[in-house]
Amino acid sequence: MSSLKKIEYILPVSFLSLSIFLTLFVFRFTDDNRLISWNWVFNDSDIVKISFILVLSIIIAYLVSTLSFPERVPSITLFLFSFVAILPFWREPEVIVDVSRYFTQAKHLELYGTSYFLREWGKDIMAWTDMPLIPFLYGIIFKFFGENRIYIQVFTTLLFSTTVVLTYNIGKTLWDENTGYIAGLLLLGIPYLFTQIPLVLVDVPTMFFLTFSIFTFIKAMEKGRIWMNTVAAVAIFFAIFSKYSTWPMLSILVIIFLVYRTPNSKLRTHNYIYRSLVIALISGALTAAVFLSKLDFFLEQIKFLMTYQKAGLGRWSESFTSTFLFQIHPFITVSALYSAYVAFRKRDIRYVIISWLFIIVVLFQIKRIRYIIPLFPMFTLMASYGLQHIMDRELRRFVVSCIVFFSLSIAIFAYLPLLQKMSAVNLMDAGKFLNSLDIEEVEVLILPSTDTPVNPAVSVPALDLFTRKKVIYSYNPEIFHPEGEIEKSPLRFTWEYKNPIYYNIDKKNSKKDVAIVVISSDSDQTIPYKIEQRIKNFQKSKVFRTSEEIFRYKTFVTIYYD
Repeated sequence: MSSLKKIEYILPVSFLSLSIFLTLFVFRFTDDNRLISWNWVFNDSDIVKISFILVLSIIIAYLVSTLSFPERVPSITLFLFSFVAILPFWREPEVIVDVSRYFTQAKHLELYGTSYFLREWGKDIMAWTDMPLIPFLYGIIFKFFGENRIYIQVFTTLLFSTTVVLTYNIGKTLWDENTGYIAGLLLLGIPYLFTQIPLVLVDVPTMFFLTFSIFTFIKAMEKGRIWMNTVAAVAIFFAIFSKYSTWPMLSILVIIFLVYRTPNSKLRTHNYIYRSLVIALISGALTAAVFLSKLDFFLEQIKFLMTYQKAGLGRWSESFTSTFLFQIHPFITVSALYSAYVAFRKRDIRYVIISWLFIIVVLFQIKRIRYIIPLFPMFTLMASYGLQHIMDRELRRFVVSCIVFFSLSIAIFAYLPLLQKMSAVNLMDAGKFLNSLDIEEVEVLILPSTDTPVNPAVSVPALDLFTRKKVIYSYNPEIFHPEGEIEKSPLRFTWEYKNPIYYNIDKKNSKKDVAIVVISSDSDQTIPYKIEQRIKNFQKSKVFRTSEEIFRYKTFVTIYYD
C-alpha cells in the first residue's frame, strides 16, 4: 500500500478514535457503572495527560498493525498477548465484597477436604445464591498450591486467555480464521473486563465455561465422535454449576441445534439427533446427580432468586449507555450492531448463534454488566463479523489495533489508579505488612458500622486472603445494627454472613505473639470500651487509611503490635 493511501486511512481513524474519547469524556456524567464510572475515573485535569497517552497508543496501534507474523500463529499469539495484558491488574485489591463468600467457601475445602466441602456446602458453608463449581476449584488450588491469591490470579488469567483462544476457534469454525482472530483480539477492547479478571470472583471463570460449552457443542455437531460428545456434555455440566445466570444463556445450545438442523447442514438428520441426545443425556445425568444430592437447598436458592434477585435487578441496574459505550469500546458496539444488517443481507443463519445472547440481554433488559460478562465473547464475534465488511486488510488491522490499545490505555492509566485508591487496598497492604511481622496469629476486631450498607465483618475473609498468618476473630452481634432496607439491598448477604469455624479462638493453643487488627469504616470512629481494653497493652504499629472518597463502605485498618 502506498504511503499516501496509508495516510488516507490512518488520519481519519486516528481522529475518530480521539474524538470518541473526548465525546465520552465530556458526557462522562452519563456513565452510571457501579465500580468504575468515567465520572469517577476522570476529572478535568486528566484530559491533557490521558489524551497524550491515547495519541501514543494510536502510534503503537499503527506499528503493531503493520506486523503480519502474529496471524501466522493465531492461538499462541492471542493466548500470550491476552495473558501479558492482564499482568498489571494483578496489583489491584479485591474491590468487590463478594470475594468474602467465594474465599470462605474455598478455604473450607482447603482446611477440611473435598468430602467436607461437598457435604457441608449449603449447610455449614454459607452458599447464598452461589453455585459450587468455582469455589470448589479455588479450594483445590489452595489445597495443592497454598493459600495465596496469586495462584487464583494465575488460574483466572489462564481461563481468560483460553477464552480468547476459544472465541477465535468459534469464529474460525463458523466462518473463517480472520473473523475468529479479530473476535479474540476484541475481548481486549473491553476496559471493564480487565478490572474483573484478577479478582477472586466467579464471573470470568463462568465466561470461560460458557464459551467452552458453546465451542465443544458446535464441534460435537460437526464431528460427532463419542469423545467430543462427552467433552461437550461435561462442559455444559460445568457451565450449569458455575453460576445461575448461565442457565438462560445455555439456551444458545438450542439455537446451535436448530441452525445445524437447517437444510444447508451437511449432517444427516439421524446423526444430528443422535449426537444431541447423547450430549443431553450425559449432561442431564451429571446435573441431576448433583442437583438431587442437595435438592432442598437448590430449590430454596431458586425460590430466593425469583423473589429477591429477580426483583432487585431493576434497582441494581446500570444503563446500556454505560455498558456498551463507556465500558466497551464504542467501535465494538457499532460494529456489532452493523453486523446484524450484514448478516440479514447475506441471509446468514449461523449469525443467529452469536447474536442470541445479545438478544436475550435486550429482551430481558439485563442491565448489570457483571451479569453479562459471560456473553462478551459472542458480542466480540458479532463485532468481528461486522468489521469483515472493511475490505482493506491493513485498514481493518489498524481499526482493531486502535480498539485494543485504546482500551488498554484507559484500563491501565485510568481504571487501575482508581482501583488502587479504593479503601479495599488497605486490607491488601495490611495483609502484606502482617506477613513481615514475627508473629503467628492475627486477632481481628471490627468497629461498629457507621452509615454503611455493608456488614464490616465480611472484611475479615478479605484480609485473610492477603495474609499468611492465622486469623482469629470473634463475632459480636451486639455491635452490628443494619439500617435501611437491608432486605432489598444487593449487599444483603453481608448481613447474613456467618463466622467460619476456622476463625474461632482456641485459647489453649493461642500464641502469645499476636498482632491486633482493628478494622473500621470511618477514620474517626470512636473505639468501644471493650476493644479499647483489649488493645491497651499494645502499641499502634501501622495505619492504613487510603480512600477514594466515593463509596460509603470503607475499610480502614489499624495494626497494634507489642
